[in-house]
Amino acid sequence: MGSIRVHIITALGALVVALPFVGPGVGTALPRSSSATQYEVTELSSLGGTSSAGNSINDEGWIAGFSNRQGDATTRATLWRDGTPIALGTLGGPNSAVLWPVKNTHGMIAGVAETAEVDPFNENWSCSAFFPGPATHHVCLGFVWRNGRMKPLPTLGGNNGFATGLNNDGLVVGWAENTVHDPTCNLPQVLQFRAVVWNGHSRRVVRELSPLPGDTVTAATAINDAGQVVGISGICANAVGGYSAAHAVLWQDGRPTDLGDLGGVAWNTPMAINDQGAVVGFANVPNDDPGAFNAHAFLWTEEAGMQDLGTLPGDALSQGLGINDQGQVVGISCTAGFGSCRAFLWDDGTMIDLNALASGYDGHFVFANDINDAGEITGQSIDAQTGDAVAFRAAPIDSAT
Repeated sequence: MGSIRVHIITALGALVVALPFVGPGVGTALPRSSSATQYEVTELSSLGGTSSAGNSINDEGWIAGFSNRQGDATTRATLWRDGTPIALGTLGGPNSAVLWPVKNTHGMIAGVAETAEVDPFNENWSCSAFFPGPATHHVCLGFVWRNGRMKPLPTLGGNNGFATGLNNDGLVVGWAENTVHDPTCNLPQVLQFRAVVWNGHSRRVVRELSPLPGDTVTAATAINDAGQVVGISGICANAVGGYSAAHAVLWQDGRPTDLGDLGGVAWNTPMAINDQGAVVGFANVPNDDPGAFNAHAFLWTEEAGMQDLGTLPGDALSQGLGINDQGQVVGISCTAGFGSCRAFLWDDGTMIDLNALASGYDGHFVFANDINDAGEITGQSIDAQTGDAVAFRAAPIDSAT
């Protein structure tokens, strides 16, 4: 892309009366209103290619995600500061990315990157679900980036790792392989994996997080500044969800608590936790094929348990992907089979289609992955003129710069 393009959309404002929550099953699209808060939308320049996405926005306004380069089929972890893309590099392999919300405001970023080494078991590993093209079978590790340098995080003795969240104490969470050949794995996956907490400064394992009774694997997806960790517990399967996410879990002081479900037995996946302990994610609703992806976005609180946020009207699937300390949730809502998807903002009981709220912006918001405490949103949009998939920043007009 060339120069930054700025547009305006509207979102739920204080003077708009929120419609009653309709659920579980169907969210409510918000009617346009002149009293709605204005948002300034900026499409962010890529590294020269045609595909990028913002997956994290912290309270300093740092946006992190991925971008490809012109003529390059690989993807690179990318940081946007003041709209300028910065390639974070790789660990010697073809691909890297920041895939989850990273809330650290002290200059640290966590993500995943491939190394030059090929996996000795020819596993696809978790990273293959997020990188373009067929699986490369390169070893993939979690990383910490700080002061211009990307450094790998250790495993539990196995080959691969994956980093997701990072709090302001420098604690990183994710999952890593150990040396156990787990019989619940589906080939080509061979090794068991467990949720890990790393010290991002020393890059040492602080704690391995145990599964719920009867399960064999765990993976951590987010951590807040209180040290609460969320993630999944289940069987090894393919290391990319499904029955490895049999249970949504919160770990407090290393002890797992089952967060419940929406009636399904797979894909029960927390994605983010705010500093009040509210958790968002997605979980299967009952289906004839219990292992197939059939999820709705959820919001979990200690007081109310797991609440089905439903979908936007006409859709069948949704995922909650980010939450701020005000309890605003962002995510994606799709028709069956992901035929058509659109970003949503869930606020005060109302699920809002960001595209229905757009004013003066001619692109299409595919997903919103994160929202910070200023209400700034990032995700991916399709540019109307070029058809490129682009990262965006949507900021309330009174805080936009």
